[in-house]
Amino acid sequence: MAIPVKLQVFEGPLDLLLHLIEVNKIDIYDIPISLVTDQYLDYIQSLQDQDMEVMSEFLVMAATLLRIKSKMLLPPEKEETDEEDEGDPRAELVERLLEYKMYKYAANELKDRQLDASKSLFKGMTLPEDLVYEEPPVDLDALVGDMDIKKLHQIFKMVMKRQNDKLDPIRSKYGKIVQEEINLADKMSEIEQLGRRLGQLSFREILYRQPTKLNAVMTFLAILELTKSGKIKVHQQELFDDIEIDYVGQA
Repeated sequence: MAIPVKLQVFEGPLDLLLHLIEVNKIDIYDIPISLVTDQYLDYIQSLQDQDMEVMSEFLVMAATLLRIKSKMLLPPEKEETDEEDEGDPRAELVERLLEYKMYKYAANELKDRQLDASKSLFKGMTLPEDLVYEEPPVDLDALVGDMDIKKLHQIFKMVMKRQNDKLDPIRSKYGKIVQEEINLADKMSEIEQLGRRLGQLSFREILYRQPTKLNAVMTFLAILELTKSGKIKVHQQELFDDIEIDYVGQA
């Protein structure tokens, strides 16, 4: 059965074989080699006036098809010793066709993407003239001038001296000031606990125990509040003597 093949340009013999398989709706894994070979040879005859370099590839494939066709037509030879079956003589051709089909599909896919990309135009990065600023190049020779290492060292010492002169000799020695969390109610509770345990307290001794001035001030205020509420009583034997604090409890 012959099929009319249009005289179109194929990229090679594998391209022609794929065309014949698709036109005849043939299963690529079960190629009727006799039919395909006849149609392939018909196409080869139409290329007799073509360049021999182009014809050589098609002729090599024609010889391959004829060899496969002959192997499939001839009965298998009986060997005296048992040998393994050589397999389907079309297997190598099928493998080459599948590989070529895969690369052809990939090439067509890339070509389509290239065509789609060629339809897109991208605007280049531009800035308004008001925003364009070109910094002039720095002339190092003019910048340095007649400077040498000695003059640069003198300038450096002068700059460092000015920085040191800006420092406050007193404030620069201060450390970090941390705000103390002192609560009047806590101080009052602390003095009450001492009063319950000891009964009588020394005003001077309580103040000496305070770690900071703020604690001492807050302790003094706590004693005044407890005295005002009647929970403690203070008394002094003589002028400039220590003030004694007596714990009374609930007023």
